[in-house]
Amino acid sequence: MNSDWIKEEFSGIDFRDERLNGRFYKVSTAFSVQPSAPINQACEDWAATKAAYRLFDNEKVEAEEILRVHQLRTVKRMQGYPLLLAVQDSTLLDYTSHPKKQGIGPIGTKEQQIKGLVMHSTLVFTPEGLPLGLLSQHIWARDEEEIGQRDTRKVRPIEDKESYKWLKALEECCQKSLEGIQLVSVCDRESDIYEFISQCEQLKRPFTIRAAQDRAIISPRPSTLWRYMPSEAIGGYLEIEVPAKEGQPARQAKAAIRFAKVKLRPPKREGLAGSHTELLQPVEVYVVYLREVDAPEDIEPIEWMLLTNVPVQNFQDAVERVSWYARRWGIEVYHKVIKSGCKVEDCRLETTQRLLPYLTLFSIIAWRLYWMTLINRHNPEAPCSLILAEHEWKALYCKIHKSNQLPPKMPTVGEAVRWIAQLGGFLGRRRDGDPGIIVVWRGWHRLHDIADTWLILKPG
Repeated sequence: MNSDWIKEEFSGIDFRDERLNGRFYKVSTAFSVQPSAPINQACEDWAATKAAYRLFDNEKVEAEEILRVHQLRTVKRMQGYPLLLAVQDSTLLDYTSHPKKQGIGPIGTKEQQIKGLVMHSTLVFTPEGLPLGLLSQHIWARDEEEIGQRDTRKVRPIEDKESYKWLKALEECCQKSLEGIQLVSVCDRESDIYEFISQCEQLKRPFTIRAAQDRAIISPRPSTLWRYMPSEAIGGYLEIEVPAKEGQPARQAKAAIRFAKVKLRPPKREGLAGSHTELLQPVEVYVVYLREVDAPEDIEPIEWMLLTNVPVQNFQDAVERVSWYARRWGIEVYHKVIKSGCKVEDCRLETTQRLLPYLTLFSIIAWRLYWMTLINRHNPEAPCSLILAEHEWKALYCKIHKSNQLPPKMPTVGEAVRWIAQLGGFLGRRRDGDPGIIVVWRGWHRLHDIADTWLILKPG
């Protein structure tokens, strides 16, 4: 990962102290070249390690400032795209094994006694699946007293619930989106909250979400989603590649797609008064219902009930909405990079004041690592200087080819990413396809030491 990207990505960061700004660049660069390493290993000596701890201990080093400059770069990368997907999702960070950590909260039931933080992110993707960066992120600890209050959920306004995170992120994305870009909010079933749908309508913002509630329909005729949609005519069939999971082999699935325009009846919110709750009105949405046909007997059929306010006039429109929702998987991979690749749950910083800027920084490093893996699939012929410094690609080439002779021209991104993946265990056989994120981050970790050795032996 070309370390110059740190200076470019965080250009203009301001902690109101030039020395802090400079220290942040040094620490961030060290972390970016060894994203899986603990602080002391990434910094390599005691002086640098102590400087890193002092950085995160300084109250001027705020997560909001780190995110702000990254958001500016994200918006810049969004320019020129007519349509983009703002994918929201949450993940839980488990710090149960760190009993001295201050400021964390429950992330399970009272009986489980699991402690940690909640991270809710909005990552922007192109329709083809390339991540462009974060538009929104919030990290917080749940209140112990709020655990077990499910019975009062229906009588509390949306602003007092954790589910308000969906609306908050939506509003932040609206503030940062550019004119001329259709920025579609894409969310999973947890976001199926009427207030979220209503807010999208009020802000005139496009969305595509997966339904969790069997919502009441006013028109074309009184019904509910799961009673109405199976009776609609099939618009067409879609072949789906289902990846292997939980002991089930990968398979090819055939799904029937139905679509319709309906008007949803708002839920009753008796006794509530809130800025989002008291304005609930019927909302017209388009429904895309996908269900697998002829599924194997021992496998539950694939079923998606999608709600969107982007018009669905024909089968091609319906397939496009399905493809948008399918991109939601990308943010789950991103969270895997944060937790398994960058190992942020192993961080020993003892307070959330120190931990929050650390987590924000690694959220951006994780995005870059994920982007580097996928740019190989979207722009494989680009020069590898897009992702590697000169000494990195030279060291990588010589290591893979077991030669001290450099090529006549710079390798491509596609070649470089495959070579990095080979360092991580990727075999590169014809049937293996493109390397995945796990082998790339393993290889990236090895490349750091190889490139350092190159600089020592070939300083010129």
